[in-house]
Amino acid sequence: MSPVTHFLAGWMVAQFGRTRRERAIVALAGVAPDLDGLGIIPEVLTAHSNHPLPWFSEYHHVLGHNIGFAIVCSAVAYLLCRNWKITALAFLSFHLHLFCDLIGARGPDGYQWPLPYLSPFSSRWQLAWHGQWALNAWPNFVITFVLLIATFYLAWRRGFSPLEMVSAKADQAFVNTLRNRFGG
Repeated sequence: MSPVTHFLAGWMVAQFGRTRRERAIVALAGVAPDLDGLGIIPEVLTAHSNHPLPWFSEYHHVLGHNIGFAIVCSAVAYLLCRNWKITALAFLSFHLHLFCDLIGARGPDGYQWPLPYLSPFSSRWQLAWHGQWALNAWPNFVITFVLLIATFYLAWRRGFSPLEMVSAKADQAFVNTLRNRFGG
């Protein structure tokens, strides 16, 4: 699924956080596995060089999509908030990302990225599902649309949105706009 979908799914889990900081930690845990996708930058930049770096091809869905990285992200969440509930929510948000990739991240060539879930402790168990739909398949668009509508509804209802992570003023303007348009 797309990073936007992962973020919105993480934001749904983040609704259980009490503070802006807690919600940000949980929502960002939902996109953290895709940090291993940043390898696309050096791969593209070196593609036509004498020493290309296949960092995206080799490491996406490998370095960040496993229990080892889930533990690291959860530890960081705990260090940032000193709250076991938020740590558990960050762990859940991280795993929701893995689940979404498991069901809907097949490549356009039909390749399914197996998830090396037990890495770095073991390479024996690779998660894959034969029914995985393509990244650009309609279910991913529907899921993203539903999450977007839910995000707007919760912003209208609860008084905060994902914008609170970057600007309290922009967040308040967004919520006020929703409430002016749809009542509240």
